Amino acid sequence: MTTSVLGRCALALLLACPALAAWAQTAVYKCVDDQGRVEYTDTNKRGCKVIDLPGAITAPPPTRSRPAPPMRQGSAASVVSPAGFPRVDSAQQRARDDDRRDILNEELRNEEKKLADLRRDFNNGEPERQGNERNYAKYQERVARMRDDISRSERNVEALKRELANTR
Repeated sequence: MTTSVLGRCALALLLACPALAAWAQTAVYKCVDDQGRVEYTDTNKRGCKVIDLPGAITAPPPTRSRPAPPMRQGSAASVVSPAGFPRVDSAQQRARDDDRRDILNEELRNEEKKLADLRRDFNNGEPERQGNERNYAKYQERVARMRDDISRSERNVEALKRELANTR
C-alpha cells in the first residue's frame, strides 16, 4: 500500500467523521509531488497546501496565567466581592442557615431510621432467607448487598453529622 493511498484513506476518514477531525487538532496538508501523486500528511513539505477540514477544531494558543496574589495572614475571611454582587443581610442569612440546618437534621433523622431498619433486617449477619433464595449463593449476594448498604448508610450519617457540626 502506498503512502498516497494511506493518505487518501485518512482524509476520507477525517472528512467522513468530523469528530475525528476535531480530535486530530492538527493541520492536514495535501502534497503533490513531481510525478503528480497526491499525498495527505500532517507535515508541511515542498508543494503542500493546507486543507480546511469541515468541523476541525484547532488548538487554542497557550495562555499565560498569572499566579494568584499571595494572601495576607488572617485575610481568608476578608475576600472582596465584585461590584454588583448581591448582598444578603444578616437576618436573611440567619434564616437561610436555619433552613439548611433543619433540612440537614431531617436528612439525618431519615438516614438514621434507614440505618436502624437495615440493621434490624440484617439480624446480626443472619437475615431470614427469602423464598426465592433456595440457592445459597443468592442468599450470600443479598447479605453482601445488605452489608454494603449498612456501611454506606453509616457513612452518610457520619457525613451529615459533620456537616451539621460545620453549620454556624
